[in-house]
Amino acid sequence: MAKKKINSDSSTAKNNKNDVTVGVVGSGSFATAIVKMLVENCKTVHWCVRNEFVKGAIELRGHNPTYLTAVNFNLKNLKLTTDVNELVTACDIVVLATPSIYLSDTLDKMNCDYKDKIFVSAIKGIIPKVNDVVAHYLKEEFQIGFRNQAVIAGPCHAEEVAMERLSYLTLATVEDETSQKLVNIFNSDFIKVQSSKDILGNEYSAILKNIFAIGAGIASGLGYGDNFIAVFVSNAIREMEIFLEAIYEAPRDVNESAYLGDLLVTAYSLFSRNRNLGNLIGKGYTVKSAIQSMNMVAEGYYAADSIYKTSKEKGLKLPIIDTIYGILYEGKNAEKQFKKLTAKLD
Repeated sequence: MAKKKINSDSSTAKNNKNDVTVGVVGSGSFATAIVKMLVENCKTVHWCVRNEFVKGAIELRGHNPTYLTAVNFNLKNLKLTTDVNELVTACDIVVLATPSIYLSDTLDKMNCDYKDKIFVSAIKGIIPKVNDVVAHYLKEEFQIGFRNQAVIAGPCHAEEVAMERLSYLTLATVEDETSQKLVNIFNSDFIKVQSSKDILGNEYSAILKNIFAIGAGIASGLGYGDNFIAVFVSNAIREMEIFLEAIYEAPRDVNESAYLGDLLVTAYSLFSRNRNLGNLIGKGYTVKSAIQSMNMVAEGYYAADSIYKTSKEKGLKLPIIDTIYGILYEGKNAEKQFKKLTAKLD
């Protein structure tokens, strides 16, 4: 689906900050990066963090004590809370940026009036409680329709946002008015925004690229070089297209940034936690020990189980997905499985 680039005068935005009430739920690296993006354009950003320790540390020192600690915030721009109901009540736009495995625990506490609020998912994983993506979870569990939803897609690593390196976001939503509101609060000198209407395609592609990045990491850990990994990624984008078309047909172009671009950065970047997880497995770590050695959630591990089962239900032939699932969940030997995989790639 063709995306429309939207350019705004970010210097003007800084001088005339937006009055929109926006909040972020989550206190990990990407949540922190999103808060940094939003304070560029919003007078106040509401921020619901994990616990009182994190809240107190930010209020005392002006930065997240655990993630992206180099990012300093002017506390006048923040309203911190640990109560999701307080944040949702105060905000018109709510950005969900927790790891997927924790989202249901957070939203199960939500008992305030959230009708007419816009919920923006920055989550790139499957919700275990329902074994489904955030868009479906919000619709089925909370009756939040697609008109009140949006999805943030990359390529956009939190670490580069922290350094204010030029990064790109795709914001997917079906409502043009919502799209423009989101563009206005996210676009800045170091964040360039594109719009899309492919909510499910953007959400599933963000999940799939994490699984493929684990595979790229495994290949690297096993000693495969750039030539092989380039072929691996080339095949991965084709598998992504097959899966997306089977899930939800739309006039999308998987060569655009939200699909191929996000896959490339997640497969190659040293900032990629999913690639790093795979690299450890390729070097000989057990899956359990590799996960335990990381201080951040690698969404691709949890998503691989659901995506594999969905692909089988739909009768899809996805050798990369099959290979990664076998290594992660069936205890198959990574070296042997990748040797078999090399015969299936072209």
